[in-house]
Amino acid sequence: MEPESRKRKKNLTRFFLRFILGVMKIINRYFLRQLAMIFIMLLLVLTGLAWMVQIMSMMKFLLNYGIQLTNFLGLTMLMVPFIVSIIIPFVTFIAVISVYNKMISDNEITVMAASTLSPGQLARPALIMAAILTVVHFALNLWIVPASQGNFYDTQWNLRYGLAHMKLQEAAFTEMSGGLVVYVDKVSGHDLSQVMLSDTRDEDNQITIFAEKGKLVSTLRGLSIIMTNGSLMASGSATTVGTFENFDMDLNVADKGMNGSFRVRRIPTRELLRDLRDAPSSKQHKAVLSELCTRLYGPIMNLVLAALCAAVLLRSSLLRRRASFAPAMAVAAMAVVMAAFMSASNMVSSITQFIALGAVILAMLAGVLFALYKK
Repeated sequence: MEPESRKRKKNLTRFFLRFILGVMKIINRYFLRQLAMIFIMLLLVLTGLAWMVQIMSMMKFLLNYGIQLTNFLGLTMLMVPFIVSIIIPFVTFIAVISVYNKMISDNEITVMAASTLSPGQLARPALIMAAILTVVHFALNLWIVPASQGNFYDTQWNLRYGLAHMKLQEAAFTEMSGGLVVYVDKVSGHDLSQVMLSDTRDEDNQITIFAEKGKLVSTLRGLSIIMTNGSLMASGSATTVGTFENFDMDLNVADKGMNGSFRVRRIPTRELLRDLRDAPSSKQHKAVLSELCTRLYGPIMNLVLAALCAAVLLRSSLLRRRASFAPAMAVAAMAVVMAAFMSASNMVSSITQFIALGAVILAMLAGVLFALYKK
């Protein structure tokens, strides 16, 4: 039989542990609720502002190509996942610094620290939120952003060069672009009757075409018109006149496959890893490595910034003379870390440098966590 005093000590110990665990759960919920509210509010505001900037930058696209407003807004909405993937680490940092600095100012952190709670325990809600956001950020970078960016560029191409862009009016001259004018007597879907086309875009090779019928088609080169039973007059160094049964003419020359440039954001992650080995040029190889740094290492910066902010604020709060400078110190540290990360990501040019950058980021995270949890 155990002595009565020993049983009492065990019961008191169990009660104390349960009490501490209960208090920690309450504190964690309290912190997480505050962090989630600030994070969601900031994310919505900053995403909305960035989206409005995107709309303004693409307004010329809307006016020049006569796109419907709903299609235009749908096109700009495809940029939202990419915008969110960029600002998540910054919003995480702002949420953590806002909540913890307010609680330090209100002496809530001081009271909790006086009740035997360590900086590591107080930082746990921020790290939990950052860990959840890291998973969400990985999902965005690896799957959602490449899919939405691919859809964005395809939709933009179709609206600019495809059949969706073409709206010919009956019995009227339509200027499709500078120097390209089309007249159509009747329009039935994409089928045209009594077509007249004047192409003066090339001063050395100006073409005028008359045809009984025409049909608009979308190809990899862009929008084309197939005309039947007509005549053609080409003027330049010499004038040529002739007739034809079928004539296929490009109205816009555009490369749908590459859209004029190598866009790594639209490439699925699995294909991007394959392109890392098969990139045809050193410039594309470097672009692929830079994009992989953003996709694979960017989400980890949520944890790095949250832990860094919590470590600076909580450790400084124990030293009252430095507490007032803690927010400025945290912001400066965040600016240095993110500037270094973005610069290093753009400078990576080999697999060795890519691996070294990942090792540095993980070492930085481990160092910040050590500083946060050391006694």
